[in-house]
Amino acid sequence: MHSVFSSCSTIILAVLVALVPTTVNSLTLDIDKEALRLLKRSIDPNTIPKASYISSWDFSIDPCESTGGQFQGILCSVPLDNNARSRITAIDLDSAGYDGFLAPSIGNLTELTALNLGRNNFRGPIPDSMSNLRKLVSLSMSGNFFTGSIPVRVASLKKLEMLDLSYNNLSGAIPAKLSGLRSLLHLRLSHNELSGRIPDLTGSWQLQTLELGSNLLYGSLPKFPVNLRTLSLTHNSLSGRISQIGKLQHLVTLDLSYNRFAGSITQEILTLPEVVHIDVSVNHLTAIEVPKFAGRETQLQQLDAQANLLRGHLPINLVTIGKLTSINLSNNQFSGPIPTDYGVKLGTSWRSLYLDHNFLGGNLPPQFGIASVRMRGSLANNCLMCPPNVRLCRGGQRPVSECVGQNDDNE
Repeated sequence: MHSVFSSCSTIILAVLVALVPTTVNSLTLDIDKEALRLLKRSIDPNTIPKASYISSWDFSIDPCESTGGQFQGILCSVPLDNNARSRITAIDLDSAGYDGFLAPSIGNLTELTALNLGRNNFRGPIPDSMSNLRKLVSLSMSGNFFTGSIPVRVASLKKLEMLDLSYNNLSGAIPAKLSGLRSLLHLRLSHNELSGRIPDLTGSWQLQTLELGSNLLYGSLPKFPVNLRTLSLTHNSLSGRISQIGKLQHLVTLDLSYNRFAGSITQEILTLPEVVHIDVSVNHLTAIEVPKFAGRETQLQQLDAQANLLRGHLPINLVTIGKLTSINLSNNQFSGPIPTDYGVKLGTSWRSLYLDHNFLGGNLPPQFGIASVRMRGSLANNCLMCPPNVRLCRGGQRPVSECVGQNDDNE
């Protein structure tokens, strides 16, 4: 009996001894704990709500040993070696309105693969120490008040797939070295105060999303990575031709609105095989080249070219774009009659048609009187014989004095 008890005691003792090192050594690395502690200290405590993630950071408990509602927004590694310590691998803060600065000690979290500080009130410069986070795959600091320039050393984060610095107060040029981020899929820098020219980013050949809207960028378009699916450059001061966009065969969404582009909306752009949405409104474009789409594969659903300098007759071939539902050609210089085939499309596949503020003349296709009840749009401020009972005619037409000579070739 004694020998059985002795054997059981030996086994239990051996198990306990084996467990002790695992329990001790799985604690968070000290430098990581200190980085988290400094991150919390850098935030105004009056802006940390009681139910927020950071309010759950109680350092009397080890971050990577915590359970339940403690240390929310934190992920840790699980060490395979009993002698190793746990590391912080992800910080995903809630949008609680935290107000503070980002401490340089953030660069000590060298095992981080994801950092999300989005939609808070962080301010000040982005620390250069961020370049130490060589394992980062996703970095989102959008919706804050960060100032200064984008650190050039961010280009050393070679594993980055997503970089989102949008909706901040960043200034200066976009670092050309970002083109060295060969794993980058999504780059969002919109709604800042970035200036200068757009650099050549073709080195980031896997890039699918490029959003640079609402900045102070100028100059002509550079070459773009050929795998782009979303390109947004709205609200800048960019100029020159846009024809090279026609080479982006995977493009789905294109927004070049509110710039100073000139020349033509080329057929190569309109016939991109995967494009769904094209917005080139509020520019200085003078022509639109719409080929016949019969037999062509196209996904185009929305075309917005309002507020340009487009002239001549309305493009009849728009009716051959099978999936097109929304058209805005308002505030241009189109003249002549509205094509009869437009009436056939009205209220069937076309759900939105804005042709207001042009110089269109003549009678309406008969379908306009019936179909306009079921769709959005406007024909106001033209030179049309537009019956007041037709909803699209609301707003009236131009004075006769503005229409003289505009449609002489159609009389």
